[in-house]
Amino acid sequence: MKLSFPPRDTLAAPGIDRGANTRRALLPSRARVQVSAGSIMRRRVAVRLAKLLLPLGALALLSTIALWPEIDGAADRGRMAFRRATQTEADAMRISGARYQGVDEQNRPYNVTANSAVQQEKTGLIDLEKPRADILLTNGAWMLLEAREGQYNRPDNLLDLQGQVTLWHDNGTTMKTDAAHIDVHAGEAESDRPTAAQGPFGTIESEGFRLRERGQVMIFTGKSHAVLEGKQ
Repeated sequence: MKLSFPPRDTLAAPGIDRGANTRRALLPSRARVQVSAGSIMRRRVAVRLAKLLLPLGALALLSTIALWPEIDGAADRGRMAFRRATQTEADAMRISGARYQGVDEQNRPYNVTANSAVQQEKTGLIDLEKPRADILLTNGAWMLLEAREGQYNRPDNLLDLQGQVTLWHDNGTTMKTDAAHIDVHAGEAESDRPTAAQGPFGTIESEGFRLRERGQVMIFTGKSHAVLEGKQ
């Protein structure tokens, strides 16, 4: 028994042209990709850069791991220094336009003012810039003192003045010296520095002075030179 088969070309599906058009029917995955010379060159450059940069990156990573304890320690030291600086600032409180007021045992007022004041927490003393003390004396008289700087012991009402100390008294007396110690509550003042005084009595130069009994008694200490003026 013989079987006859149709020619191979007749087995193709209708509408498909075998031969030259067969190449067009190939799947894209099997199609040959044309690579240009420029693309090959770019790939070679990328590979070379990767070979160069990867070891450098690994070296940088290892260096960071090795130096990390030092970096972390430096950060800790920086935080400690910041805390110390903050603590130093916290030990002192600055006040601008400071004013301290009080009264003595007979309710006579006194005022201590300054352009600025810094109170030290450890000692309680107050450092003053351009201090000024205004004290009411007996029988309504007053005494005013000024200086370049000073230190105020507020609990004891003691004021130490330094630099261009000037004292004005209600009776017309003016005294100048380099330093003076004032008991604000008692209304008394004294100095062991050279003093120049001028008033209705004339002029006096001495090695110091004492102001007692709330300004009613003035004592000039040490070697003194006076030029007195009598009333006509």
